[in-house]
Amino acid sequence: MNVFTHPRVAKDAERAEAARLDGEGSVQVMLDPKVEIGTAKVFAIYGKGGIGKSTTSSNLSVAFSRLGKRVLQIGCDPKHDSTFTLTKSLIPTVIDILEGVDFHTEELRAEDFVFEGYNGVRCIEAGGPPAGTGCGGYVVGQTVKLLKEHHLLEDTDVVIFDVLGDVVCGGFASPLQHAERALVVAANDFDSIFAMNRIVAAIKAKAKNYNVRLAGVIANRSRETDQIDRFNDAIGLKRLAHFGDVDAVRRSRLKKAVLFEMEESPEVLAVCAEYMQLAETLWAGTDPLDAVPMKDREIFDFLGFD
Repeated sequence: MNVFTHPRVAKDAERAEAARLDGEGSVQVMLDPKVEIGTAKVFAIYGKGGIGKSTTSSNLSVAFSRLGKRVLQIGCDPKHDSTFTLTKSLIPTVIDILEGVDFHTEELRAEDFVFEGYNGVRCIEAGGPPAGTGCGGYVVGQTVKLLKEHHLLEDTDVVIFDVLGDVVCGGFASPLQHAERALVVAANDFDSIFAMNRIVAAIKAKAKNYNVRLAGVIANRSRETDQIDRFNDAIGLKRLAHFGDVDAVRRSRLKKAVLFEMEESPEVLAVCAEYMQLAETLWAGTDPLDAVPMKDREIFDFLGFD
């Protein structure tokens, strides 16, 4: 039986029918509105596929942990590769573990699906449905339910959702139902800014019914930020951090390590300092940004050189 047609899934979907409508025209799987994360600060990291969201999430998690915060990182990509630089392995996914016990969550222990990574960062890979077979929103919902059932959110200060690339379906927008702030990772190029514009539209739609608000943009893998800054000024966004095209980042992924573990050099120290500054800024709190995304044709004409 496909896990996404399992009777327990159908029952959850039935209960969710009574949930609030989720954005204009939404046809997504709705999460149980009673399942809330609680007092932790929750951040959702979005951006174009391959732009460095997992690198950003993992190093930001470590930065928060170095501030003395208890951190939980949740990977929301079926590839389940969000946390490997923290754990040095591809950890099992929540959905695979649930399938293994026929969705009898009472048979699970916390250590079955939560793994400790570098500097005490706790790591979870939600996983996802096989391509073309189901909605990722259900996976995120089940992951948060498990965390609640095992009381794992009661001693957590920061939760970071690392979310699959430029996806506009409601399923992979579902972390926004739990997040306080959403951040977008973008390079100084046409494709990632074009994707960022669509992600901003998704976040704005979620903000109608949920507490999530835009925190800002993390410029990544770019020497310059002129196109990002110009776009930000036009729609009402703000750049929170800038990580250049640093080779140490590439090498850290090959070493299956976070940047804070790499041999010290001026460039590594500078990047780590930027992550620490970003963590401090986010922990202190950022003003919500009421950005107004452009239409696709509008941004197509807007981006580029004169």
